[in-house]
Amino acid sequence: MKSVRFFLPSFLLFSVISFTNYAQDTSTDRVGFSSLFKVVQADTQNTHFQYQLNPKAVSFIQSYMEKQGPALQKMKTWAKPYFNLYDQILIANGVPVTLKYLSVIESSLNAGVVSWAGAVGPWQIMPEEAKRLGLKLMPEDERMDYEKSTKAAATILRESYAEFGDWLLVVAAYNGGAGRVRQAIKKKGSKDFWAIQYELPLETRNHVKKFIATQYIFENDRYEDFNFSEGLGKTNATQNIASSGAMESVVISGRYRLSIIAKILELDLKLLQQQNPGMEKILATGKTYELKLPKGRLEKFEARKNDILQASLNALYSIDN
Repeated sequence: MKSVRFFLPSFLLFSVISFTNYAQDTSTDRVGFSSLFKVVQADTQNTHFQYQLNPKAVSFIQSYMEKQGPALQKMKTWAKPYFNLYDQILIANGVPVTLKYLSVIESSLNAGVVSWAGAVGPWQIMPEEAKRLGLKLMPEDERMDYEKSTKAAATILRESYAEFGDWLLVVAAYNGGAGRVRQAIKKKGSKDFWAIQYELPLETRNHVKKFIATQYIFENDRYEDFNFSEGLGKTNATQNIASSGAMESVVISGRYRLSIIAKILELDLKLLQQQNPGMEKILATGKTYELKLPKGRLEKFEARKNDILQASLNALYSIDN
């Protein structure tokens, strides 16, 4: 189974999201998302809730919104009939309705999608799982049937949650297999996705983050108030990260330039220079350097490091020559 910007002061453990309960919510709709959401307030009539979003999700959400936001915004309109069907089936199976967005990142709700591994349909169900759950593969592949495949997916998701107890881990298992999630939990001694994420394949941890980002984009219009500490811009957020010591490091070699790193990773150059004194001079001698970056930006650096190096070399040559 295979443009809006916001900035969060990272010295806060969570950023508050406030929204009103809606009719099709069930009591399970946020339960089991302990590593993503935390309930911080509810009124006595149980009609209004405030949730806090784990800031570790923010960087990826922002990047994903820039790339996929417009297409997903359009999908909000044409996908309603599919989501209405999904909601009914998921609720009946005790699965949070927000898990419907897993089908978005699996197939973009396209029933005809066939993966290289043999997964088929809007929920990208593998043949052995389809047979186990009673779906016929011939003469017509029932994995392409929205109702039948959603019922099968709901069963898979519910079974996985019974083992892992966290829906983010369920999404990880849906993509990468339960075995890999079990191994990661055992190695780290934790069932927190953020604690075990780097024990999972890159595709799997990105799958989870795509789910988080997609959920944010689709649910955003239901929020009464979605402010990430309004008034704090990029520079202040970066200062808070640096001053709190929330940094990650990676050993690099090559003629990287801090100005290019700052531009591509959307960081404050002065603060990046403070954290990495003498970096460019040391790299110019052919030595390695331990680059320090704010938490949440290391993964983006790893994904874009070739682009960053190429841009750094282009800038360097234009200056030196």
